[in-house]
This record gives sequence, structure tokens and C-alpha cells, in this order.
Amino acid sequence: MLRSAGFGRALCVFGFMLVSQAAAAQSPDRFFSGKTINIYCGYNPGGSYDLYARMIARFLPKHIPGNPTVAVQNMPGAGSLKAANFLYQAAPKDGTALGVIVETHPLEQALKNAAVQYDAAKFSYIGRAASSNNVFLVWNNTTPVRSLEQAKKQEVTIAGTGPGSIAELIPLLTNALEGTKFKIIGGYPASNEAMVAMERGEVQASSTSWTAIKVGKKDWLRDNKITIFLQTAPERAHDLKEAPSLSELGKTPEDKQVFALYASGSAIGRALMGPPEIPADRIKVLRDAFAATMRDPEFLAEAEKLQIDIEPLSGEALAILVQKTLALPDAVRLRAEGAFGRCRVFDDSQLMAPERCRISPLNV
Repeated sequence: MLRSAGFGRALCVFGFMLVSQAAAAQSPDRFFSGKTINIYCGYNPGGSYDLYARMIARFLPKHIPGNPTVAVQNMPGAGSLKAANFLYQAAPKDGTALGVIVETHPLEQALKNAAVQYDAAKFSYIGRAASSNNVFLVWNNTTPVRSLEQAKKQEVTIAGTGPGSIAELIPLLTNALEGTKFKIIGGYPASNEAMVAMERGEVQASSTSWTAIKVGKKDWLRDNKITIFLQTAPERAHDLKEAPSLSELGKTPEDKQVFALYASGSAIGRALMGPPEIPADRIKVLRDAFAATMRDPEFLAEAEKLQIDIEPLSGEALAILVQKTLALPDAVRLRAEGAFGRCRVFDDSQLMAPERCRISPLNV
């Protein structure tokens, strides 16, 4: 009886292994049929990350064999690093979970942000819909400051959207390397809430994408309610020539490299990715479907109607960009870490508070 029971259990295990192997070997068109693909967006509705995620979700299904349902799930927190960590650690690795997260996610890993719990090189990159250009703006009725130079002389309160977000990282950089006096008021989930706070007078400044301003805040531009004083693109946008680019900043060659590094994050932009270990054939199907979506006449017509840019980049090219970011030169990394107060003891083993660093945060 005991041998018989053991034999039965062995058969069950063998049968389970066969079923699992059959599922893994299932062709992508059969696998995706009837499935729901969730796109986890690291920000609340209302911003450009969410806008691109929802546009992709509307048009991507018809280009995937089996026509699965594609839905967007918002998962804000820690400047979208909450969604990044979830995607890497907990999301299904079968192609049914994708993400749209902050463009600086590989840079935050390179700078050893303690909130990072992923290896950016191991994400499955599907493709980029557009490069990005984040802008920093003040509400003209609440502060006389109109430029970075003026922000060196007078404190400006600015809405923060998480420690891994551009909205907090760039003011910290300019404070440390340029001498500005931005005071970050944290606790806002995303740029949409930050802009509402600015409009209400809770803060004097905020950050969002240039796309979000052009699409959703045309009256702010028309009625001169705001002044844009900085943009993060490597060069000034053709339709935003008044505001300096991040790559124009820096008093020393080392500082210029740090600012240029953050400007280069714009190349990753609004990208779609998945967790590690998605089967290669499914990654190919998703990449092909994404590329087809970027060429879809209806998708392009919708983008034109919304006045948002479409600048596609392949998943393979995105992965190369991420690898380049992770290969950060030590001198630049140390300078950036110093600016953020993340400098280390010499054995690189422990995060230190700025006042305890052996290397001065401002003199790396």
C-alpha cells in the first residue's frame, strides 16, 4: 500500500511537470488568447506616464496574436519605484504584466538609491513611445522668481512626488551644485496633484512633462499663469526655446557631466517594459506588437489629436541605453552621490549621512 501511494504521488508530480512544460511551450498566439495584460503605471492618472500607458493599452491588443485585453493599473509611490520593485519582484513573468515607470530607474540603481530593489539590466524592454522633456515651472501669482538665477537668491517651495522622481531629484541637484534654494514639500503622489497644489498656493513651483502642459494646461500658457524656468531635455525643445536645458548647467566639468547624465534620461522617456525571465518568444511577440502599434495610423492620429509626440525606439535599443547608464563612471557617480548626500565610506559598504561622509558632498 505504501509503495502504491508513493507511486501515485510520483505520477501526480510527473503529470504536473508535463502540464507545466506544455504551458511553457505554448505558442504565443495561443498563450495570449483570452488573457489580460496589465500595464502597471508608476504614477496616478493625469500625468504623461499615465497618458502614454493608456494610449498604448488601447491600441496594443489588436497587434498581439490572440487579441488579449490590456488594462492599466496605477501604482504610485516613491517616484514610481514602488511599481518598478513590484514589476521586478512580484509581477507574473509570463508576459501578462508590463510597466511604465520613471525614466531614471537605471540611474537610481547606478547611484545606489536605497529604495531600489531591482536590477534594471534584467527588465524585459518592449519599446519606447516617446522621449521625454520634464519641465519645472512657477506659479506667477505666488512668487517673483522667474529663473534659476533668481532661485539662488530667494527660497521657492516646490512639490515633491517621491524620492526617486525627477520632481525631487533635479531641485536637489541644483541646490547642491548650482546654489538654488528650492524647498521640497513632499507627499504628492504625482505631477497632477503637484500642479493642483501649485494652483491652490500650497507650493510655488512644480514639475511635469512639457507634453502634459501643452495638452492639458494650454490656458496656463495662454494667460501667462506660469513661467517655465528649466527643461530636462539634452537640448532646448523647438517649441520651448526660452527655458534653459539641464545640460546647459554646471560650473565645473564634473558638474556638467552630472547634469548631462540626468538629461540623458530623457532618451529612455515613456517606455514599456516587463519583469525579467519572460519567455523569449513572448518578448518578441510583444516587441513586434509594440512596433506595429507605433506605426498604427489610428494610434498616430490619436497622438496628433492630443498633440503628443511619438518617437519610438525598439526594446533592444532601450536595453542598450540602460546598460550605458548602469556603466556610470566612478567620478560622476561619486559627484552625484555627494550632491544627494549618498556618499560612502571608502569600502563602499554603507550609506552615510552627508555630515558623516569622508568626502564632502560638494567637493567630491
